[in-house]
Amino acid sequence: MIPTLALNDGNRIPAIGLGTWPMNEEAPGAVRTALELGYRLIDTAAKYENEEAVGQGIVESGVPREQIVVTTKLRGADQGYESTLRAFETSRRKLGLEYIDLYLIHWPLPRVDKYVDSWRAMVKLREDGVVRSIGVSNFTAAHLDRIIAETDVAPAVNQIELHPYFTQAEQRAADTERTVLTESWSPLARNAQLLSEPAVEQIAARHEVENSQVVLRWHIQLGVVPIPKSASPDRQSSNLDVFGFELSDSEMRQISALDRGRHRLDPDTHEEF
Repeated sequence: MIPTLALNDGNRIPAIGLGTWPMNEEAPGAVRTALELGYRLIDTAAKYENEEAVGQGIVESGVPREQIVVTTKLRGADQGYESTLRAFETSRRKLGLEYIDLYLIHWPLPRVDKYVDSWRAMVKLREDGVVRSIGVSNFTAAHLDRIIAETDVAPAVNQIELHPYFTQAEQRAADTERTVLTESWSPLARNAQLLSEPAVEQIAARHEVENSQVVLRWHIQLGVVPIPKSASPDRQSSNLDVFGFELSDSEMRQISALDRGRHRLDPDTHEEF
């Protein structure tokens, strides 16, 4: 059984999930096998163009709907109050679901300056009962403060790039201060170099686990939710098997010391539509 973490709205979320970018034709099978293996958090986005395929995998798995936390995200081109409401209905239809468990604003797009209006629409969707929890992705502390100040509603989640090469200590602290749970996209850095770091290899050997399991366990012990992507059943199983060992404080510090302090995409300037 995967542990769950509390959200600020009273709901709970599994401590690890399955990412689906950039899956297309392999998405139904990947989602089905992940759910069969025990995953209960599935992450997609309108931008990924695979919501229908993800929904198909959910149906094919046979896992009861109420046991699954399904996340999707509002794409940049659909930001704005009314367009967010329309985009949600499109995502819900493509996924084939009556409700979405977690709906996120994918990027703040500050130049466009519609994320507050989009957030107000998400608050309405939650009040209407068609979304259980609402959150954001790639938001900075300033972006969070603005939507909280203007709506009195703090996001349940902020999904950000986070891995040992980019530990995001300041943003994690900012999220925690605002009662926002941090999720990690690209938790393994999409980088084979990370998994061959001497520190990671030595810690893995000490615990007799795989290098990737060490990195995912680091996320778990930080109190963030990693969302590794894999279509391989063996890799999915390995990624899920991170609750049977524990890293010491020293090992956690060793992994965090790999931080290079650089993100690939700056939330203040990156635009994704």
